Amino acid sequence: MLMQPGGQLVAILPRSFCNGPIYRPFRQILLHHAALRHLHLFASRSKAFKDDAVLQENVIIRLERDGTQGEVTVSHSTDDSLGDLSTHVHQFDRIVFPDDSEQFIHVPTSHKRNMIERSPNIRFSLSEIGIEVSTGPVVDFRLENHIQRKLGEGTVPLLYPGHFVGHTTQWPKEGIKRGNAIELNDDTKKWLYPLGFYTVARRFSAKEERRRIVASVVIPSAFPKATMLGFENHLNVFPERKGGLPANLAHGLAAFLNTTAADDYFRRFNGHTQLMRLTFG
Repeated sequence: MLMQPGGQLVAILPRSFCNGPIYRPFRQILLHHAALRHLHLFASRSKAFKDDAVLQENVIIRLERDGTQGEVTVSHSTDDSLGDLSTHVHQFDRIVFPDDSEQFIHVPTSHKRNMIERSPNIRFSLSEIGIEVSTGPVVDFRLENHIQRKLGEGTVPLLYPGHFVGHTTQWPKEGIKRGNAIELNDDTKKWLYPLGFYTVARRFSAKEERRRIVASVVIPSAFPKATMLGFENHLNVFPERKGGLPANLAHGLAAFLNTTAADDYFRRFNGHTQLMRLTFG
């Protein structure tokens, strides 16, 4: 805000500012008062800023105060040696989508348009199609006195990320760190979901993983006699008004989230380990 018109600013920022509601006001101020000229990403989180013990993903940006927004240069390199530097120039509408009220800042990795960008049908938020997303409400250290190793009288299944292998559910599971069940009582009931079909995804992942998003489907027949389910806090759960989804919708949503297109799209604007509040459509 102190810069003169035409003034240039280069800054190193945590990439997490590119998305999420917390940084929305910052993005709005930034894009209102300055033109975005250049973005640079390092593929490695552990090399470029290792001397400062910074392990989060960072982006270097160049801004021009009161500039007329035009094309944006996007460059990538593995580390600060810039030995494998690659550079592309993109239209601004590939960096910030014109119809995006959140003003997420995307960082394309190639000139090719992602399948999601090219599809006119993938333009809806989860809320617009009647689906919710939330973190699993069972915080185990707060409810540890109610968590059991095995399903027994007065308990219901409790699901952790470790119960999902690939796209299948392995429950109960021997050797799991916490447990396979949680007591059903007045203290826990408000944290549980009715038995049904749900799409679930891990809440945390790192950019180095082959897939940032790994979704699975909870199938009620896997839990005979259960009336409710517990989802631990390291999961994202996709319900329909705190109830199960139609079976076809649960499978379809999981299939969509597991596509290469969805993973690539997500990586373009997400710069932190949490996957909460996915808004692919």
